[in-house]
Formats: sequence, structure tokens, C-alpha cells
Amino acid sequence: MKRSRTAALLLMGAVPLALTACSGDDEATREGLYTSVDACVAQTQDRVTCEEASNKAKQEAAEKGPHYATREECAAGGYDWDRCEERRDSSGHSFFGPMMTGFFLSQMMRNGSPMAGFTGGPAFRDANGQWKRPDPGGSGGGYAGGGVYRSGGSPAMVPVTAAPDRAVTVSRGGFGGVRGGS
Repeated sequence: MKRSRTAALLLMGAVPLALTACSGDDEATREGLYTSVDACVAQTQDRVTCEEASNKAKQEAAEKGPHYATREECAAGGYDWDRCEERRDSSGHSFFGPMMTGFFLSQMMRNGSPMAGFTGGPAFRDANGQWKRPDPGGSGGGYAGGGVYRSGGSPAMVPVTAAPDRAVTVSRGGFGGVRGGS
């Protein structure tokens, strides 16, 4: 009698956890790293959204990507010399930074279908071939403002673990996550 009562209590205690983990959360976020608009379209079949995400990432690359006063500083910052280019931010300040070599596309999904709107951002490859992106929790710029460069000239960059041009990850609320793909 005690065993069956203990087993019943254990099962009753586990039911809320199981229901929470398997809840019908029909909203998710898909994020992919793409090296071109065509690679994005091949995965998402949505050229307009891919072009918008790429254009937004290009704008953000100038604002949030690494900024250096010279090409030499850019190369010393861990990027290939030939991938360090002169650019201008939205204020017209000239700087050197690595070329944007990819972009992210994150879409809110509902019942497996994209909802309106997306977020994205630039991705850069360093001299070691590692993918990096601006730290979303960082200050988001390579200089302190007004064209005054910070020491080292580089904003907080975080490594990227996503493989480019691959199936995207679906994140769900609650316990764990689910990988999506095509």
C-alpha cells in the first residue's frame, strides 16, 4: 500500500513538469546565419525578408561593428588585412573595420509560419575563420561617439556558434528547445 501511494505521489508531482515542458507554445524564434541573400532565400523561400535583413545588417555593421582608426589597427585587431575596409557611419565619421561577411535573420514564428517583422544583425569572420557578432548587451559601437575612438577601437564582440547557411534553430519558452530545419 505504501509503495503505490508513493508512486502515485511521484507521478502527480511530475505531471506539472511534463505539461510545462510539452506545453502547446506555438510561438518560437528562428535564427539563421547567412553569407548571402541567395543562401537565405534557399533556406527561407522569402527574398524580400532576406534582402531587408541583409540591408539592415549592412547599416548595423557600420554602427555596431568594430571600428579602427587605421587599416593596420584593424589587422592587429584580429581581422585579415585585405578584409579591413574604410567605411563611414551614419554620422559621416570615417573608420576602418572588417567587411561584413554574413548576416543573421531572426523571425518570430507562429504555428510554423513567419509573423510580421524580423530582427537581424551583422556577422564578421576574424583572421582565424571564427564568426563573431556585436554583443547585444554591449554598448554597440566601436567608438565613444563624435568620432573619438576607444582604446583598442573594438566593441564587445561575441563568438557565434551557428553554422552559416544551415537549418535554423527554433527556440521555445519553457524547458529545452527544439531544432528546426529544412
